[in-house]
Amino acid sequence: MKQQIVEITENGLVLARFIPAKAAWQGGLNFFSSDGDFIQAGVWGYDTGEKLAPHIHNLVAREVPYTQEVLFVKSGAVRANIFGVSGTAVDTVDLKAGDIIIMLSGGHGYEILEDGTQVLEIKNGPYLGANTDRRRL
Repeated sequence: MKQQIVEITENGLVLARFIPAKAAWQGGLNFFSSDGDFIQAGVWGYDTGEKLAPHIHNLVAREVPYTQEVLFVKSGAVRANIFGVSGTAVDTVDLKAGDIIIMLSGGHGYEILEDGTQVLEIKNGPYLGANTDRRRL
């Protein structure tokens, strides 16, 4: 059975989007971000011989009022604790190898569940330092 993408919300605001490995890694191009998200995350998978047209990204001024991030679990397991914008605990998601989570709003914390866990984290920048970019809960 194919797992589905899950949105974690608080009062209609999407805090996180969990993409289980079985939902993420399909053929072709699949983006999981909406056009308005400050971070765009997607996956692609093609067979030998597929060609993707060369392109250059245009210089476009963007206003990015807060940081969003994406985690990809390469190996092991991580628990993502998700908090609302006020800092209240909203949900917990356990991620395993191949899973992706996009943190869009509110807060989060992580617990490593297996030795040797490896995670790729990507977030929008520029990074202005811990005191400017975040506040601890």
